[in-house]
Amino acid sequence: MEFYKQILENNKEWVSNKLSSDPEFFKRLENGQQPPLLWIGCADSRVPANEIIGTQPGEVFVHRNIANMVVHTDMNMLSVLDYAVNALKVEHIIVCGHYGCGGVKAAMENESIGLIDNWIRHIKDVYKMHTQELEAIEDKKERWDRFVELNVVEQVYDLAETSIVQNAWKKEQKVVIHGWAYGVGTGIVKDLNVHFSGNERLDEVYRLNF
Repeated sequence: MEFYKQILENNKEWVSNKLSSDPEFFKRLENGQQPPLLWIGCADSRVPANEIIGTQPGEVFVHRNIANMVVHTDMNMLSVLDYAVNALKVEHIIVCGHYGCGGVKAAMENESIGLIDNWIRHIKDVYKMHTQELEAIEDKKERWDRFVELNVVEQVYDLAETSIVQNAWKKEQKVVIHGWAYGVGTGIVKDLNVHFSGNERLDEVYRLNF
């Protein structure tokens, strides 16, 4: 209960600090949101989207799940994506993974954890796609780090393949997708240099006609 009481006090202090520096801060937020960015990240408590990139409330629309996955049957993710693209008109989408991700590590192993095994299966599919490269890395930590990066890359592709994003591109709406990996131990973001602003580089089978 001490922790619970403390976070309530933290909230009051945060409000006081905000109002002391900007009396209209909450009034502006009350009027609505127009964030330029959708962040799809891991649910890991060490990876807070706003703090990592130095943004304020109202500037980042956030979706988080285990291992920052873009699963085409996940209605939660698709609903967030649809609202972000079609209602909020975000111009950038970042998929941000992080080194030391427990979900990615679990996908490298064979232990059953429970219900989450069904979610981890999607990450295992990424490992299967890149088995040759990953198995060639002898050091387990380096292999884990590379798997984190490859998982982000595949999620960027999966985003580009959605009907939501491709339809926006068809309407010449500016939407750019990026892939990042965050270093929990350094605080530094690594740009993985995987970017999409159209479907031209997708395999033809994934390109949709509207």
